Amino acid sequence: MSAADLVGGNVMDISASLMNDSAKQTYTYAAQSPYLRIALQELRELFELNNIPVTQQVTSPVMTLNAGVTTIVFGAAGTPAAPKLPDDLVEPAQLWERNFGIDPYVPMTKRDFLPHNMEGSQISQFIYYVWQGQSIQVLPSTQKNDIKMDYIRQLFPDAGATVDQGTIINVINAQTFLEYRTASLCAEFIERNVTSAQALGAYALLALDRATGIGVKGKQNIFTRRRPFRSGYKRRGWMT
Repeated sequence: MSAADLVGGNVMDISASLMNDSAKQTYTYAAQSPYLRIALQELRELFELNNIPVTQQVTSPVMTLNAGVTTIVFGAAGTPAAPKLPDDLVEPAQLWERNFGIDPYVPMTKRDFLPHNMEGSQISQFIYYVWQGQSIQVLPSTQKNDIKMDYIRQLFPDAGATVDQGTIINVINAQTFLEYRTASLCAEFIERNVTSAQALGAYALLALDRATGIGVKGKQNIFTRRRPFRSGYKRRGWMT
């Protein structure tokens, strides 16, 4: 499974099954969403506490721009007339361009401002780009071109963002933790079943150890701050 394949619905489907409600009659997506959001926030805090990266560099899908289009923004339609930035974009690292559908790509040059001496010129390539005001700006081209972008993306949704069944979750190795932790929170605060919440919490804690171990192993570091986080969870009552 790729990062783009894991969404909130995948986690909540399993969480509902853990609560013996595979049909989601009680534990609907709407009912579970606030608790998945809490689980994601807890996981992000743990990553930050233990210096595990919460961002990574990836390459975007191809973005096609019609002739004359000069702006790529968040929330656009994602068409050649209205190209769209990736939702998880934090910072562009490098942009590449090519003629529509024709390799190779060539690197574009980042500028603080687009060169004024090229304004009004009839050019078939973008050449330069500006990252400004949460948008990418280019000079108008006389033909349709493709852009792809190497960029820094956020692994976790923004703290204030809505989390639902369509939310993309980029932390694949933490899927099991999120499933058990979401079910644990639902058991405690929806069902009011502390025994079930503690049992599910114990499984979440085991999954958490595996998830953080994978991250730390990849960095070739030693995970040394486990005790404070365990203690914090124990005070919350989800650990036996």
